[in-house]
Amino acid sequence: MQVPVFNKQGSKVGEMSIDEQTLGGEINHALLKQAYVRYHANLRQGSARTKNRAAVEGATRKLYKQKGTGNARHGDKKANLMKGGGHGHSKKRVREDYRLDMPKKMRRKANRNALLAKLVDNEVRVLDDIRLGTPKTRDLVAMLGALKIEKAALVAVPGNESNTRLAARNVEAVTLCRPEQLTCFDMLNHRYLVIGKAELEAWLKGPSSQTCKVAKVAPMGAKREGKVA
Repeated sequence: MQVPVFNKQGSKVGEMSIDEQTLGGEINHALLKQAYVRYHANLRQGSARTKNRAAVEGATRKLYKQKGTGNARHGDKKANLMKGGGHGHSKKRVREDYRLDMPKKMRRKANRNALLAKLVDNEVRVLDDIRLGTPKTRDLVAMLGALKIEKAALVAVPGNESNTRLAARNVEAVTLCRPEQLTCFDMLNHRYLVIGKAELEAWLKGPSSQTCKVAKVAPMGAKREGKVA
């Protein structure tokens, strides 16, 4: 697959060759759905709370005597069948109750397959250099306009590039992330992906490329135990 490379003025200055087989060959919708649901669920705070009888404010005195009134037997007014009372089965959720997990190899395959889906739909803009000379919002907006990006865009910016980060703060439809932190959730949540050629090549050849057993046997970037620098 030949992917065009643009400059900041929107002109095509070259091409980048990407092997589709390294991205999965074809779009795996079931894998993308599973990974998307997983990333989405793990964003939940798990802060759902409802009050039980002990947490409801109020007196604990008995409303009236047990017998002789002709009414049903009641204790305090904080029972769950009374107005303003506590819940009979109150919710006590934590973040771990919502968390889902996937094997590392599946997550990486899903992330790479999401990139393939964006490439097939022509929704990836590869730049020869994504860095801006000055931290001005108008320069970033002009660059996105030249690239014909009219909807939400995910811009992958290196961590040491401060000008682009400062310029994107006031642009509502732009979300920033680091190239090494690209996930299928972020890519599928935005119409376009804007990334530099060098950053994309590093991502394709980096740890995300280990989608087989070697990811556990000899992971990239792992520190070797016992090695003295």
